[in-house]
Amino acid sequence: MSLKLVVTLPILALPHLVHAQAGAGSSEPAAEEDRGRQGVEIVGHVIKPVPLEWSEERMSRLALPEGFDVNVFARDLENPRMIRVADDGTLYVTQREPGNVLMLRDTDGDGAADEQQVVAEREGLHGIEINGDTVYLMTVNEIFRTQRQDDGTLGDLETIADDFPEGGQHPNRMVVMGPGGKLYVSVGSTCNACGETNEENATIVSMAPDGSDRAIHASGLRNTIGYGFAPSNGQLYGFDHGIDWLGDNEQHEEFNRIQAGARYGWPYVYAMSRFNPQDTPPESSFSDYADGSEEPIGLHVPHSAPMQMAFYTGDAFPEEYEGDAFVAFRGSWNRQPPSGYEVMRVDFENDEPVAMKPFLAGFLMEDAESPTGWGNMGRLAGLAQGPDGALYLSDDTGGVIYRIHYAGDEASDRPEPQFTNAEEGDLNLGLVDAAAE
Repeated sequence: MSLKLVVTLPILALPHLVHAQAGAGSSEPAAEEDRGRQGVEIVGHVIKPVPLEWSEERMSRLALPEGFDVNVFARDLENPRMIRVADDGTLYVTQREPGNVLMLRDTDGDGAADEQQVVAEREGLHGIEINGDTVYLMTVNEIFRTQRQDDGTLGDLETIADDFPEGGQHPNRMVVMGPGGKLYVSVGSTCNACGETNEENATIVSMAPDGSDRAIHASGLRNTIGYGFAPSNGQLYGFDHGIDWLGDNEQHEEFNRIQAGARYGWPYVYAMSRFNPQDTPPESSFSDYADGSEEPIGLHVPHSAPMQMAFYTGDAFPEEYEGDAFVAFRGSWNRQPPSGYEVMRVDFENDEPVAMKPFLAGFLMEDAESPTGWGNMGRLAGLAQGPDGALYLSDDTGGVIYRIHYAGDEASDRPEPQFTNAEEGDLNLGLVDAAAE
């Protein structure tokens, strides 16, 4: 069902978000000191599209750029979340609800898994990284290290850290190996917007592969599950989840260039130095807090829920895709109309992002039988590249892993992808005008 919530809060006047160029958003930073508060009405919706069963007909409606196609790699899984693919093509996916790691193999090369086996079990397993034959796994509080065996199974799990803070609202941790050999761990906030009591919440933490030399790499990140290092220059980029209950079109999901030692605004400042009316910075004005925080370099439809991100390093896609980033968006439960349920491509040229483009869409569908008017054929979570050059995408509610590949003239005839319910003219989506930074 659809539920409308109206909240009246004191709020600072927000700076106007203006167009810098078509499809991009920018704003003048909040330069004035904190002004008098006045009441403001914030309208939010709880709208949960109903799950729709997978079918060939619904899958045929998935939209991709010309020449690309998608097939089912595996079905009838329990809760497939984060994905990594080993150098030999063996796919590993964490399943948070049963608390395990599932190994999937395509032994006959037909693009679909024909072998599967549970290879590790721990309650709440979510994050996964593979570096050669070393595998790192993460629960809410723990990171384990293990080795791949000759048959693809995993050896005993060695604990390298067991004291990460409690998860609260965001317990889904992720771990990524950086180009310098350190691990980078995303530790989400415990809440929607609050002053954390543990300094590691709402951060990305770096550490050595044995768990030593642990430090906060960047802070003010509400929940950055999708992040990775550009293959050309090793720069860290990530998509952060925006604050809920600021309205259907507030707060945008933020694309950040993540720098060591930088702060990214949460929970007091968001988007282009806008002030969160629900909380006041301690011992600081909003303007001072904004001045000390990094603004995002890109904005996407609020409440879309960015998940795992992958940089493309293969050669199976056309040349213009080399070095681009792809991110899965799980989809909203609190926006009218719903957003997300899609995969975005961030186009990189000369080591810099130049555009944010739709890549795979169509999992969200209007449905006359749904009480909300909407249905979904999946909520997306994991995204990773395989050595075959394909992208592997998980739907954790439908229990499906998809394989996205370039088929050229043999590709199915599919609609051109568009961002989901992103037509409103005042959303100001895309990369922020560099001149306004």
